Amino acid sequence: MKVYHWLKAIQFHLLPPRCLLCGGPGRKPLDLCLACEAELPWIEHPCPVCARPLPTAAPACGACLRRPPPFERTVALWHYQPPVDHLMTAAKYRGLRPPLRLFGECLARRLDSAPRPDRLVPVPLHPRRLRQRGFNQSLEIARVVGQRLEIPLQPGLCRRIRLTPPQQGLSARDRRRNLRGAFAADPAVRGRHVALIDDVMTTGATVAEIALTLKRAGVIEVSVWVIARA
Repeated sequence: MKVYHWLKAIQFHLLPPRCLLCGGPGRKPLDLCLACEAELPWIEHPCPVCARPLPTAAPACGACLRRPPPFERTVALWHYQPPVDHLMTAAKYRGLRPPLRLFGECLARRLDSAPRPDRLVPVPLHPRRLRQRGFNQSLEIARVVGQRLEIPLQPGLCRRIRLTPPQQGLSARDRRRNLRGAFAADPAVRGRHVALIDDVMTTGATVAEIALTLKRAGVIEVSVWVIARA
């Protein structure tokens, strides 16, 4: 372990970190400079339940009051807009891993004082899509969060058992219909508090369907942790 830390120290001095956004001197472990971090589109007043951006702080948004979702709370860092969307695209479709590490570090820092769930579960990809992409971006983010917060990561607790058409361009109702029966949960989740980790939350249809699946399997509480909220 001491050798590892010495090697990391040498690497830091020989290869100083660069900011992922401006290319200037960065800071480990975030890979961002202070100026770029301050300019990220942080959500100032999120709905505590679904993280929908609100004009002022409130116990919940109107949609959650009218129809509470099957999860108890959501934490989202940023609005899904530049430069976050560009970093997300680079990570998801070009296979660049540094943005995923950045997302995980920022999310873990934001959640440092939050109640700890029993397990972390990344939103799963269907096996065919996983083979096509080569990695699950939600799992890569969850690895960092789990390590930093010392929460067990168990991706196998929820599986995607049905390959669904892409959600882009679908209405909220069609997104919900598209995802029915798409997931299965391991009975080992019974009695647990589970945190779902995803990259972007748009209508919330995906995490809602997973939360329903988990609760039918006996989960008592579901938190949703995402990087960005559309």
